[in-house]
Amino acid sequence: MGSRKSPHVVLLLYVLVCFVYQSFAIGVDTNQTAKLLVDASEASGRPISETLFGIFFEEINHAGAGGLWAELVSNRGFEAGGPNVPSNIDPWSIIGNESSLIVSTDRSSCFDRNKVALRIEVLCDSQGASSCPDGGVGIYNPGFWGMNIEKGKTYSVVLYVRSSGSINVSVSLTGSDGLQKLAAANIIASDSEVSNWTKVEVMLEAQGTNPNSRLQLTTTRKGFIWFDQVSVMPLDTYKGHGFRKDLVEMLEDLKPQFIRFPGGCFVEGEWLRNAFRWKETIGPWEERPGHFGDVWMYWTDDGIGYFEFLQLAEDLGTLPIWVFNNGISHTDQVDTSSVLPFVQEALDGLEFARGSPNSTWGSLRAAMGHPEPFDLRYVAIGNEDCGKKNYLGNYLKFYSAIKRAYPDIKIISNCDGSSRKLDHPADLYDFHVYTDAKNMFSMAHQFDHTSRSGPKAFVSEYAVTGKDAGTGSLLAALGEAGFLIGLEKNSDVVEMASYAPLFVNANNRRWNPDAIVFNSSHLYGTPSYWVQCLFNESSGATIFNATLQTNLSTSLLASAISWKNSENENSYLRIKIVNFGTNIVNLKIVVDGLEPNSINLSESTKTVLTSTNLMDENSFNEPKKVIPNRILLEKAGEDGEDMEVAISPHSFTSIDFLIESSFIRTTGADSVSVSSI
Repeated sequence: MGSRKSPHVVLLLYVLVCFVYQSFAIGVDTNQTAKLLVDASEASGRPISETLFGIFFEEINHAGAGGLWAELVSNRGFEAGGPNVPSNIDPWSIIGNESSLIVSTDRSSCFDRNKVALRIEVLCDSQGASSCPDGGVGIYNPGFWGMNIEKGKTYSVVLYVRSSGSINVSVSLTGSDGLQKLAAANIIASDSEVSNWTKVEVMLEAQGTNPNSRLQLTTTRKGFIWFDQVSVMPLDTYKGHGFRKDLVEMLEDLKPQFIRFPGGCFVEGEWLRNAFRWKETIGPWEERPGHFGDVWMYWTDDGIGYFEFLQLAEDLGTLPIWVFNNGISHTDQVDTSSVLPFVQEALDGLEFARGSPNSTWGSLRAAMGHPEPFDLRYVAIGNEDCGKKNYLGNYLKFYSAIKRAYPDIKIISNCDGSSRKLDHPADLYDFHVYTDAKNMFSMAHQFDHTSRSGPKAFVSEYAVTGKDAGTGSLLAALGEAGFLIGLEKNSDVVEMASYAPLFVNANNRRWNPDAIVFNSSHLYGTPSYWVQCLFNESSGATIFNATLQTNLSTSLLASAISWKNSENENSYLRIKIVNFGTNIVNLKIVVDGLEPNSINLSESTKTVLTSTNLMDENSFNEPKKVIPNRILLEKAGEDGEDMEVAISPHSFTSIDFLIESSFIRTTGADSVSVSSI
């Protein structure tokens, strides 16, 4: 490569919006014009944060229990009804009537941290005057609004049992009414084999499919029998680590650079006694006590605990961000003078994640099958606690202790530093925003004037909410797309950003909207999810100066980045445009800083997210109603550099120009800088 100065190539693209909105006046010419000037020279390029876009998981909407965690049994340890007995065993139900069996709970479990067990007194027998009904009597569990059982797949049923005599228990997976038998096996044991608590595992291969199945435990033998810690897990989970595969694969497509967990308000609790406490969520699943999440109002067995979140981050190849309680809930607070035990709990958690397998807490991690430390580099001290009476004092105690023990860990404050300097040390600060679509779009400029020195911003929760959002509308997604373009442009001060909430089980909508909607067997992404997919190459890319010349500054936003496809090593110039207005826009795009013929138009693509109505949503019936549509540019224009490319009003468009390899210079593993030869 020489040092001569090359003539700049000017690529003229006319972007025509030809889509007529059903709510617009028909036949009225409302075309407007604008020009986008892109300086794609190496001097113009700035690196985008390597961790700009990630995901935030909170246990809300049954996102984990009954969702991401593949356990099919709800209330597997009979603890959800509380420690006092007799107790509610919901959603377990009885098969039979009071003349054939009596079902209750007692505190006879062999597990010290969850003492409640289920006790069944079977009054009928296999023969005689008081014979049991066909199929026997017992209990069933419908899971989380139905278990998805699929033909040909194998399910591991694990339970603990004891009895006053010999047993013959049928373990079966059936349809919701118990009539369709999908898989079954019998547990047969002598009285000596089950006189004490005994762990039993049965593998069931499904002979049919039913997304609304249930687990049944039945018998026709008179006597007393106890059950505890009953689990049904599909063997086919993500990387064999217990996560529901189809849900994690949706996360893979986002290419997240981090995962923030486990909340959110779930971390705080309405009261501290119900906050997420990591030590209660590790070790063998049978020994975890579970807890009632009193913010989102449901029980979780904590099968997906601290260890599993760290494992999920590793499986996704992303960085974990642990949010822990700092002694503050929604209702009560620990005084700073008494907060040191909470500080020690956080330090113990860091040792569990990062410590030597010979350390006190690192050895527990190793015993769970992970002797190597996890790559935990970020922690957040609390969630949305800034301004509460004890937050600053508590925060400083945590900050000092963590920096002393782990000086490399980046610490995130709950206090917003985007408009004024923080009064305490931090590496990053939280910024949360939930608002309407118009305001979210305008917040593309939120960080334009933020100080470039000091802590970086972590936009850890953002979403359009309220009537603009419905349960996941196009309008909401467009407002968010504009906001994300602003974050891209300000990635020198915004280090991370994540949408919230991530998941919702359609049977338990505690919050609307959400990125991914699912039930026992199906799932779909909302338009907001698809917007995030169109930003999945931005982290670590190079952003160029892109200037709009228009009078549409309140309805049009654009950015330009270069990125490299890791699969085929091709390099692209990606121009993203959000048209938030109701008018057709003829946009002339002028790219400066490239050699002539450096862009291969025949291999370039255009992707558009739009629909016939702003409030259109995806659903189980129409999961692809509002999704990005990708086409080759050559199909939209007839000659090289003077093209007409269709783009709709109220739309998000992403154009990828393929840059010929002889005209680019790689600046990083996932980014390129377009330069002259």
